[in-house]
Amino acid sequence: MEIPVWDKELCIQCGKCVLVCPHAVIRAKVYDPKTVNHAPDGFQTAAPKWREFSALRYTLQVAPEDCTGCGLCVAVCPAKSKSEAKHRAINMEPQPPLREKYNEYWKHFLTIPDIDRDKISHTQVKDAQLLEPLFEFSGACAGCGETPYIKLMTQMFGDRAIIGNATGCSSIYGGNLPTTPYSVNREGRGPTWSNSLFEDNAEFGMGMRLAIDKQKEYAEVLVHKLASTIGDELAAAILSGDQSSEEGIFAQRERVKALKAKLAKEESAKARDLLAVADELVRKSVWIIGGDGWGYDIGFGGLDHVLASDANVNVLLLDTEVYSNTGGQMSKATPIGAVAKFAAGGKRTPKKDIAMMAINYGRSYVAHVAMGANDGQTMKAFAEAEAHDGPSLIIAYSHCIAHGYDMVYGIEQQKNAVLSGHWPLFRYNPALAKKGKNPFQLDSRAPSIPLEKYIYNETRYTMLVNSDPGEAKILLREAQENVNERWRLYQHMAAMSFER
Repeated sequence: MEIPVWDKELCIQCGKCVLVCPHAVIRAKVYDPKTVNHAPDGFQTAAPKWREFSALRYTLQVAPEDCTGCGLCVAVCPAKSKSEAKHRAINMEPQPPLREKYNEYWKHFLTIPDIDRDKISHTQVKDAQLLEPLFEFSGACAGCGETPYIKLMTQMFGDRAIIGNATGCSSIYGGNLPTTPYSVNREGRGPTWSNSLFEDNAEFGMGMRLAIDKQKEYAEVLVHKLASTIGDELAAAILSGDQSSEEGIFAQRERVKALKAKLAKEESAKARDLLAVADELVRKSVWIIGGDGWGYDIGFGGLDHVLASDANVNVLLLDTEVYSNTGGQMSKATPIGAVAKFAAGGKRTPKKDIAMMAINYGRSYVAHVAMGANDGQTMKAFAEAEAHDGPSLIIAYSHCIAHGYDMVYGIEQQKNAVLSGHWPLFRYNPALAKKGKNPFQLDSRAPSIPLEKYIYNETRYTMLVNSDPGEAKILLREAQENVNERWRLYQHMAAMSFER
């Protein structure tokens, strides 16, 4: 068993290792130098590479007993030694000799306060490493391609997130009772999570949104009616407070805290009612999470219903292109030529373009992301989706052990998927249309490698080459044509002039 070890002299503090870690075992903090005075011997620190934090200290720390040794952190690290080719700013070393002292380091690291969330950017990868994850140490496979997206969502919005999770891998590692990987911050706040079925999770999450909105509406009515009791100034501030930023949400929480203190002294039925729903006056972020078996197949009818609505919900579709949790069956997300259960001779029909179906409604925010290929685009998509007042759909490329290769190459395969044109990166933002701009933004370049350079790194494709090379050749040609056709469509959409 090996775990990552930090070389602080070589590290550029880019945060990529923290971002891709599937189990949230690699974390970074900037903090008051006085904290180091109480650190165990050997605890590493460095000068932060942020101009605004120059007076502080920086530490990148690993939880030694929770690391699965997948190696994705090393694979993504861009800081390489000039004298030793394989040495990077983070390197895998045997865990047993390090375990005892690294446990001490980890325990001390957890005592260090996190930096105020409003002091850092929520769209920059470098700053994201400083956001506390509220999804940690899950039971997902080593090197999982799904969990980094969920972890990122909790870093950006987790202390106000309400999650409806479809049955599948994400519900198994997300709610493996009696434990859960969803956690809370120092204020005791964290994501609210519940699991639903394959067929109705979209409606389940939408129901959460409708309930929250109705309770908020009732709370606002009661604030109006009890304004003289609450205090006109506080009531007005609660009803008009800007919650579009972290600072605004914090301010609203403080106002609601003051409101609840006043209501606790009142005995009227209306005061008791308002006390029960007062927390709904703080902005909530509703997330509907599931895999492609849910979103493309069994739960698609409900997902389509939600995307056609005006509900302010965010859908995170974790696309492994196969039913991963139930044994590797073909889904409508499975590409041409891939072998899976029920497609032993290679799938013969194209992958369903669920993004285009959602875009056709014109009111949904839609993004195609691959963290390993463009982490900045991924973060931007999450921020834009959550800011969109309406349905949002993020389709996230998720490498998986069902693809048949060592997951340490997951980041490389994500890049290859984009470079080949199999997984183009784009964002469709209806907000741009309202400004007279083209809402479709193509974030990746034209394919630069043939499809076979991507797919034949994976057993799900090479199986067919070995069992039926003639059929594999036919399906490869059809798959390449499909990639070229879809790219031309997306390129055309991105180049269109747009007028209101």
